[in-house]
Amino acid sequence: MVQTISPLPSVDALLRTPETALLLTRFGRPAVTAAFRDILSARRTAGTFGGQPAEVIGQAADHLAVRFARSQRPVFNMTGTVLHTNLGRSPMPPEAAEAAAEAMRNATTLEYDLETGQRGERDTHISRLLCDLTGAEAATVVNNNAAAVMLVLNTLALGKEVPVSRGELIEIGGAFRVPDIMSRSGAILKEVGTTNRTHARDYKDAIGPATGALMRVHQANYAIVGFTAMVPAATLSGIAHDAGIPLIDDLGSGSLVDLERWGLPHEPTPRESLEAGADVVTFSGDKLFGGPQAGLIVGRGNVIAALNRNPLKRALRLDKGRLAALEVVLRMYLDPDRLAERVPALRLLTRSESDIRTTAERIRGALAARWPDRTVTVEPCRSQIGSGALPVDLLVSSAVTIEGKGLENITKFLRSLPRPVIGRVARGQIILDCRCLESGDEDAFIAQLSGTGDTG
Repeated sequence: MVQTISPLPSVDALLRTPETALLLTRFGRPAVTAAFRDILSARRTAGTFGGQPAEVIGQAADHLAVRFARSQRPVFNMTGTVLHTNLGRSPMPPEAAEAAAEAMRNATTLEYDLETGQRGERDTHISRLLCDLTGAEAATVVNNNAAAVMLVLNTLALGKEVPVSRGELIEIGGAFRVPDIMSRSGAILKEVGTTNRTHARDYKDAIGPATGALMRVHQANYAIVGFTAMVPAATLSGIAHDAGIPLIDDLGSGSLVDLERWGLPHEPTPRESLEAGADVVTFSGDKLFGGPQAGLIVGRGNVIAALNRNPLKRALRLDKGRLAALEVVLRMYLDPDRLAERVPALRLLTRSESDIRTTAERIRGALAARWPDRTVTVEPCRSQIGSGALPVDLLVSSAVTIEGKGLENITKFLRSLPRPVIGRVARGQIILDCRCLESGDEDAFIAQLSGTGDTG
């Protein structure tokens, strides 16, 4: 008997099936139609005929699910780097995220003064809070710290020289360098001193008629040790003011509070810099501060006023969502005694070793059950703060490690989970640092391990 191979179903026939109705509701007719056409075309090219319409519909559903899946997704950060640039740096407090979402959903008082009924300024939502927290005369905000530095240099030193120590010409993530930012701003970099030692006389000798400002850049993502020398901010501000020029202090990941109160290394604060005589200070909002991506600028009133008059300010300004989130986080800093519990970045950085180890012990069993032929253990490790913050200092932590064959397949499986797990591989082990896996996330972490898939 000759077996008859049924022809491929038509697109119209597929669109009329009850099973397709759900796809049409979820993805829309154009996308579903295109998926059917692509699948049928591929089958014809491959000479694959026959089969039931349900097979084509199922294949289309898989294709559409992938196509419409969000590209940016939550992950479990188990890399051991708390403020991980590639994973979004600081997680925001829930209240800040909710405020951002509410602002994005509604019309707001972004630039509207309720008291006068006239147009207002968007910076007023955060400027007074920043001044109260830093002691500054005035404050403004742009979309990140690189933008803050560019705006300041373009305003104060366009076409003029800015002496900077060679030991402070840093490169941040993505090969983004301070000299490049200075060049784009229109300022002229004038290198002074050496990589490891720069003295007051180096700055004094560099100042001339073409000098627009002095600039100090905090070594936020590296450290120079050994035979070193640098000029304190107070001395540098005196040199600048004697010459009649401003001092710009870029703190990078600057924290608003002294981290030593939680046993962390000291990081210079904007208040300290201003008290030392800096005219304008820039720092990030999404690193140690623990808020949304932003470049915060505080300083003398006349300097901030000049920044706000610069046309670049409009190009670099924050949207209403991030402003709403930033305001919430700033208000949290008015109550410093509860900061470590309310700001996730600080909570993760100050988490106790015993608490982290307890988490590691709880998830070890689930990982061992998933890979019974591998060696799965809990080991002490060190976390790093990351994202240009306290680069040398490491935090005592605990990790679950996986040893054995097929580690690449295991890491691929972990990345394919509904909420991907991002760890690191070193010394022939998969290392899953548990510092950023808090108790509220343990159940979700364990539950998704029971899914099927190629795990090596």
